[in-house]
Amino acid sequence: MTDWPILSVVTFLPSFGALLIMLMVRGNGEAANTSAKMVALWTTLFTFAISLGIWAYFDPNTADFQFVEKKTWLSGVVGEGANAKEQALISYHMGVDGISMLFVVLTAFLMPLTILASWRSITVGVKEYMIAFLVLETLMIGVFCALDLVLFYLFFEGALIPMFIIIGVWGGPRRVYSAFKFFLYTLLGSVLMLLAIMAIYWDAGTTDIPYLLYEHKFSANLQTWLWLAFFASFAVKMPMWPVHTWLPDAHVEAPTAGSVILAGILLKMGGYGFLRFSLPMFPLASEYFAPLIFVLSVVAIIYTSLVALAQEDIKKLIAYSSVAHMGFVTLGIFTFTIQGIQGGIFQMLSHGIVSAALFLCVGVIYDRMHTREIAAYGGLVNRMPLYAFAFMVFTMANVGLPGTSGFIGEFLSLLGAFRVNTWVAFFATSGVILSAAYALWLYRRVIFGRIEKPNLKNILDLNMREVVVLAPLVFLTILFGFWPAPLLDYMATSVAALVENYERALAAAQGAGAVASR
Repeated sequence: MTDWPILSVVTFLPSFGALLIMLMVRGNGEAANTSAKMVALWTTLFTFAISLGIWAYFDPNTADFQFVEKKTWLSGVVGEGANAKEQALISYHMGVDGISMLFVVLTAFLMPLTILASWRSITVGVKEYMIAFLVLETLMIGVFCALDLVLFYLFFEGALIPMFIIIGVWGGPRRVYSAFKFFLYTLLGSVLMLLAIMAIYWDAGTTDIPYLLYEHKFSANLQTWLWLAFFASFAVKMPMWPVHTWLPDAHVEAPTAGSVILAGILLKMGGYGFLRFSLPMFPLASEYFAPLIFVLSVVAIIYTSLVALAQEDIKKLIAYSSVAHMGFVTLGIFTFTIQGIQGGIFQMLSHGIVSAALFLCVGVIYDRMHTREIAAYGGLVNRMPLYAFAFMVFTMANVGLPGTSGFIGEFLSLLGAFRVNTWVAFFATSGVILSAAYALWLYRRVIFGRIEKPNLKNILDLNMREVVVLAPLVFLTILFGFWPAPLLDYMATSVAALVENYERALAAAQGAGAVASR
């Protein structure tokens, strides 16, 4: 399998499916729509199967990048004198380690579920809708596989386009406003990252990520500016407080599948960027700005949890809870401890499953009642016991109940924070209490009580397609809550190497600074 360009296959197979739909599916009738859906579904299922094959052959005992593919686009000499050597300046360079491998599998796993979730709800422009999602999958997987800064940027920015179209065309009444707000916020931050990539090229002479991680050292002053430029892009993408305001609007107006991918994958690109670039490339700047990250994370956890309590729209409440949970991610990553970083990664993976499931649950009742207002529901357990059970599992995971995947990530992140600063850990822990408040309040209002609304008395429980969509998410939420080892073991070596390289680079930079000061 290592002789195959397997990462290119898993990355571009969805685009091949999109091309098949464009070439083979004609017209906009029922038969054409069904054909487009089937091509999209089977393409995403094959992509997921290939990602599982990569995972099976992946060696978690090494921190090196695996399944590496490299084809030079532009080469030149890097260094001077005896240190000069031929180096790929810009290249098509793909590879995965124990961190990025997990996000590739998560992306491939969620995509077939989004196609199934859209099976009945999307009736206009079905062919174009499926094409947009398949292209989006290619770009998202490419982000986690790219080992060249230019290639990473192309995938990272390219993902904005299909999501912009999905929100703007198939979204709610304010879809155009929300789509442009999403696009402009994320694009503005990414412009600064583009400038930083140009500065890196001028300083290092290459955009090859492994070379930048392990061989090139940036000056302390340059690290500060580069860190801030990358931070602007990743903070908006996650999103961190106070640049989070685009997220609730985008979630409310996006179709259900759009919300699933937005919360499940696109937000994780910011956290992945911190892990891949900010910590290993700019260790001095990361240490310097860590207190700022702690403050922003704690504010996000507390403030957005309080805002979630005041929401009347189910989607908007879940969107604000996503911002709060991403606060635990940034908190864990910038503790620079193995427990904290593993907690941050696990929280991203768990949130990718749980938040996706919560938005799917909202989509289930929205398809029946065409409203997301909390006040429009109540007593659903009397008519929808299967739905009530699934929604309960995901609500408990969102709260961080022991025995669910949500507990593992939050606990490890808080453990890492406690080792660094007990006050930060104390204030962040209050977010666990607040999350229980808004999540249980939502569940009680929607699920429990008597059915008092006349239009709810004939509402139907989950059908077979919806069970097929939600059952794997219920299973994984409970499985990883009781047995997190499959995820923690796969990331352990790469996380340990990340922390070790960070500490070594930090010590070397500080030592050089001490010598210079003498």
